Amino acid sequence: MTAELVRGQNHPLSQARLEVRVSAGRPIVAGATLSDEQGRVRGVEWVAHPGAPTLPGLEVSKQAAADHRLAFDLDALPGTVHRVSVLLALPAGVGGPVRFGAVAAPFVAVTGLDGVEVASYTITGLDTESAVVALELYRRPGVWKVRAVGQGYAGGLAELLTDQGLSEARQLAGSINEAVAQGLARSVSAPPPRTADADRSRQAAASAPGPDQPYAAPQGAPGTVPPQSPYDAPGPQGATVPQTGYPGGPAQPDPSAVTQPSAPTGGPVDYSHPGRRAAAPPPPAPTAPPAAPGQPAQPVAGDATGWSMEERLYNQVWGMFEDLARTTAAYRSAVDFADSRMEQELDKVLSDPRSRIGGQGDAAREAAQAKRAGLVDQARAALDRDLAQLAAEAEVVEPALPAAYASWDNPVWHGYRVPMEIPMALRLGDLRLPESENLSIPMLVRLPLERGLWIDSGRAGLDDPLTDSDELRRLAMDTAVAHAARLLAVYPAGEFTVHVIDPAGSGASSLAPLVRSGVLDAPPAAGAAGVGEVLARLTQRVDLVQMAVRGGVADSLPPDLDTAEQLLIVNDFPHGFDDRAVTQLRYLADEGPAVGVHLMMVADREDAAAYGPLLDPLWRSLLRLTPVPDDHLADPWVGHAWTYEPALVPPGSQVLQQVLSQVAAARRAWNR
Repeated sequence: MTAELVRGQNHPLSQARLEVRVSAGRPIVAGATLSDEQGRVRGVEWVAHPGAPTLPGLEVSKQAAADHRLAFDLDALPGTVHRVSVLLALPAGVGGPVRFGAVAAPFVAVTGLDGVEVASYTITGLDTESAVVALELYRRPGVWKVRAVGQGYAGGLAELLTDQGLSEARQLAGSINEAVAQGLARSVSAPPPRTADADRSRQAAASAPGPDQPYAAPQGAPGTVPPQSPYDAPGPQGATVPQTGYPGGPAQPDPSAVTQPSAPTGGPVDYSHPGRRAAAPPPPAPTAPPAAPGQPAQPVAGDATGWSMEERLYNQVWGMFEDLARTTAAYRSAVDFADSRMEQELDKVLSDPRSRIGGQGDAAREAAQAKRAGLVDQARAALDRDLAQLAAEAEVVEPALPAAYASWDNPVWHGYRVPMEIPMALRLGDLRLPESENLSIPMLVRLPLERGLWIDSGRAGLDDPLTDSDELRRLAMDTAVAHAARLLAVYPAGEFTVHVIDPAGSGASSLAPLVRSGVLDAPPAAGAAGVGEVLARLTQRVDLVQMAVRGGVADSLPPDLDTAEQLLIVNDFPHGFDDRAVTQLRYLADEGPAVGVHLMMVADREDAAAYGPLLDPLWRSLLRLTPVPDDHLADPWVGHAWTYEPALVPPGSQVLQQVLSQVAAARRAWNR
């Protein structure tokens, strides 16, 4: 039976291997500190946080998230450790809430590896505090206990760590905030809330065990994220991945638990359908044929809820992404659980010296390994079943996608016509997991863009050391042009304008389709004078629109002001940019999206890092994409490292030029 603790109450722990699960409703930072008998943290090496998530005997989350699972092996802690404190903090400098009084009360639960709760605690009474010690696991002669603490600190992590005796508290707090900010910059944003009507009936990710099965993967409550093994080898650091909305909305939740920083206007992003907040959308029409007894229903494109087919397809794609994340989490959790049970059985048998005589030890090891193999096979069968269902759904959904959601090789582009309305979202590429190499999910971001894009032209994180740097830079510009062309194509004529800064002209070949078609209002800006003129014009536009909106006089804007959404493509950044230009770019990245000005940077993160901390806020504020497949994005539920593959035009295809020609013709007709 779960012990529901109140502040100051303690409860004995009967297990050495435990998890602390945290639910906060919005992304927070989770960490842990080790203390000696006097309750003092001896150094930074005694603190587990997103930048250093693993210590002997414990592992914490690698990113800010709405839900966390912290793993503890109390027997593996150093003998000098007498107390472990679980810390929670609000991310600093990402535009979210700055005090716990503005968010829902965090809930923490101590569970066994089988998911059964041992003790729980809801942290109430917080107000101005931005960091809190949630729980303590402390050692008493012969037994470990958990105590509900709930001690908050208005000074954040720095004050909390100082109170625990850490001399380098402020420096470490800064490092933690930096690691969290970089993680958020890499994350896919959380998905829009899914109502009960919007949830689709799907088979469980892992089959429930029968009475004759000795153990099975731990199961959470219905609708919860299947636990992912906290003892697996750590994945990519941070929330890899990372940015404003995958397929659209926020998610993330995440996924993963990680959500993107809020929009520059402040407050959470509202992903509900514009103008549809008075009532829930109607359910989809039942177009699927009835399934045969015992067989899953045949997939149908648009079987999610929504007011239009476009919205139903959007919700369906997001549902597929969520389903793939969760079924993979269930599989990984089942494998971890099987490994854990095998270790427990072996430890129990081999702890008796008599079992080491003769062949008893070998027989026990073989039996335990056979049980593990059976559990893993069972979990893999469940995963394969779910993957087959998702693959069948993808086969019917992909051909039905509208142009904004479709890949460049989709036939819908051959019948392209300039739209009359702005779509809900835009496809920027595809995402897949190692367990599902043959299944990819479209990566959709909501429109209008809420964050700019950073197209990484460097080799950071790439496995192939022979990748040519010049080729990567060319691919990065090709990717930027493909994204810009897609944005131009999905907006009505006259409602989207693209500007290009190419200081040295190195991107001329990639920019040729935009220049030849005439969709640019002016040639790419080159040289210091051209760069300064474009940045000054867009900065002035942001200032004018902000003043008009704040003053409630939007109709008083100059008649020659271009009210269309603006996209600025910047090539070869930061080469050729002085301090003033960098400051203007940072201003556009921070303030531009709220008034319709967006950045698309084509740059090498390592080159930008050479300029020092001045450019870090700019890089973190943008969604990082790559011109080649790379596993740098994370979902908002469980933080899987998703491999992102950009949406590029197939080699030799003329579809891009055909689409841009129609866009240019529509723009000329609109300007008459």
